[in-house]
Amino acid sequence: MEQTGSRETRLRRAMSRLLAGAAVGMAALAAAVPAAADVINQPQPWQMGMMPPQSDVAQSMVSFHNGLLWVITLITIFVGALLLICIFRFNEKKNPNPSRTSHNTMLEVAWTVIPILILVAIAVPSFRLLRDQLIIPEPDVVVKATGHSWYWEYEYPEDQGGFSFISAMLEREDAEASGQPYLLAVDNAMVVPVGANVAVQVTAQGVLHSFAMPSFGIKTDAVPGRLNETWFRAEREGIYYGQCSELCGSGHAFMPIAVRVVSEEAYAEWLDEARAMFASVDDERRVASSD
Repeated sequence: MEQTGSRETRLRRAMSRLLAGAAVGMAALAAAVPAAADVINQPQPWQMGMMPPQSDVAQSMVSFHNGLLWVITLITIFVGALLLICIFRFNEKKNPNPSRTSHNTMLEVAWTVIPILILVAIAVPSFRLLRDQLIIPEPDVVVKATGHSWYWEYEYPEDQGGFSFISAMLEREDAEASGQPYLLAVDNAMVVPVGANVAVQVTAQGVLHSFAMPSFGIKTDAVPGRLNETWFRAEREGIYYGQCSELCGSGHAFMPIAVRVVSEEAYAEWLDEARAMFASVDDERRVASSD
């Protein structure tokens, strides 16, 4: 009897330590979120969690992710506790004559119904988030992003000026001189107005790429010969950074994406400047012939 009580005491202590450790870990994770909320636009060294969201869709993604983290943690603790109970309470020494029970109707119903309910509870917000991502609202601005080896090209339609330009990564000295992060800063950023619905049409030439902007919660494959589409609505002005997220070749690490979100007035001024800077002054096309 004393040995049995001792084993049960050790089991309770082990479970208490497990729960306490999980609580400390979750508290540390929760404490890291407010610290990361002060940092926007780009990842930081030793940052935990996702980048602070700057759009409604990104905020929904972060909330869904954090909710699933709690669900997964509770399931892991529960399953771990059941395993420990089975190990310490139903081992050969404590049960030299094992039970011959082969079925338990209530238990079998429970371990079938409860996981179904958990999956349904996860599926409802998941489908809602997918709908928000895939159903693109009426766009205020449309930008075509084409991935090359290894840089991005942005094209604005006729109603926005009808011009295109190349966006390439800045060299280290140029990035440091401008006060921007090396490997993320570019010479010409995509510019969009704050609070506008921006539709991004994504394609590629040559090889596969992926257009990813964590702050806006978007990531879309750039496939040669195919036009994919995504959208975002930035709620705050600033320069936001992303990168190609497809292993596209030797220059994969040098394909950053920069989106500059400005006011409506600043965007109108930039359009005038961009038309003069990037728009072609000669629309003639020369075609080779046998003459």
